[in-house]
Amino acid sequence: MTGDLKDPRIGFATVTRVELSADLGHARAFVSVLGDAEADERTMAGLASAAGFLRREITHRLGLRRAPELAFELDHGPEEAARIELLIAELKRQK
Repeated sequence: MTGDLKDPRIGFATVTRVELSADLGHARAFVSVLGDAEADERTMAGLASAAGFLRREITHRLGLRRAPELAFELDHGPEEAARIELLIAELKRQK
């Protein structure tokens, strides 16, 4: 679906998980973005702008009557995991 998004602000982004509300009316998508803080901001702005388009696509492709309201949130988990791996490697090197 992301190939259909034409917004140049959206960089290389991966949806890492999605949390749905109990009534399925709201979805919070956690997104990891490759790049610096500026790339994060541009991509999140582009995704927020594309939320209506994405809702329509989800409704159409899944045959739903109504898609949940979408919200996007940065997921810093992959960056934190890489940082921890570097720290562990440094500790091993020091031993």
